[in-house]
Amino acid sequence: MPLSTRKEKILKAVVTDYIENCQPVSSSEIQNKYFPEVSSATIRGDMSTLEEMGFLTQPHISSGRVPTAEAYRMYVDKLMPPKKLSSSELKIINQTLKNKAGHLEDVVRSAARLISEITNLTAVGFTNANLSDKIKNIKIIKIADDMALFVVVTDRTVLKDAIAQVSVNLSEEYLSKAGEFLTGVFEGAMISEVIDVDKFAARVRDEYEKIYNALIKILKEYGTVELESLAIEGAPKLLQHPEYSNVKKAKAMLELLDAKQQLYPILKTNDMNISIKIGHDNEIADGLPECAVITASYEVDGVSVGNAGVIGPMRMDYSKVISVLNHIGKTITNLDNKEENNE
Repeated sequence: MPLSTRKEKILKAVVTDYIENCQPVSSSEIQNKYFPEVSSATIRGDMSTLEEMGFLTQPHISSGRVPTAEAYRMYVDKLMPPKKLSSSELKIINQTLKNKAGHLEDVVRSAARLISEITNLTAVGFTNANLSDKIKNIKIIKIADDMALFVVVTDRTVLKDAIAQVSVNLSEEYLSKAGEFLTGVFEGAMISEVIDVDKFAARVRDEYEKIYNALIKILKEYGTVELESLAIEGAPKLLQHPEYSNVKKAKAMLELLDAKQQLYPILKTNDMNISIKIGHDNEIADGLPECAVITASYEVDGVSVGNAGVIGPMRMDYSKVISVLNHIGKTITNLDNKEENNE
């Protein structure tokens, strides 16, 4: 059954008040703050109806009411007012990300740190591995008798600290020439093409076979780097929220943050828009702590580079979080532009 206009306004008022104060909201408070022209009996009746419909719940018989996951969903989907960021918040976003175009993990980690600072919530971020990246340059640097550092530059990022075993006693000059040769062979090719061994094997000289095999191993492992690149910023902020004053709830959330294998599917989204997952409405997963997760997918030059967002109590300032994620997205998209987006 659809809500009447008055019930929608009352529900919006309850959610807004509870987000701000984290205290059960009474009908008299709603009347005094928002509807002085409506009788308290009418508001009390509407709140009872909203409770019967599953939008509100009453922690104790004598207390006011608090929103449920369904109330937050209704609020986010239909009732939430937009919120503008302050000039200082816009400035810190623009300045922090301005010089971060060099390496995508730096961009995403900086975005997560900004999100946490501005929203006072725990933030998460990760970079996407993309096998459609095109190789621009390959350098091979000797670091031990049988070990070499491969630095692979693509059109989107740099694979750092990719160390592989090579034949013993290969000279630095040999490895340098091997890097130049492989650059000549693979420049402009997508990683997915390079790891298709049959496509390029005939073009690789016999003396570089060991180097070639080491490179293929590194590039094949590239598809699994997202999990290791997952950044968590502001984890202690969870404990500042009253919802996690309960030791059991706090422990469950901290364990979730620590379990990256479980956390990553919650954060991952193929949707280019902002994803909002609230409570146990089958959008997150069974058995996880009651929480809300808001993430956004970010692009550079039309290519998705990763996701960043927040994880925390259902009682969060959704409008503020979404405004932060949107502006960070605009700033990241325009990282290569000369003029910053100051909207």
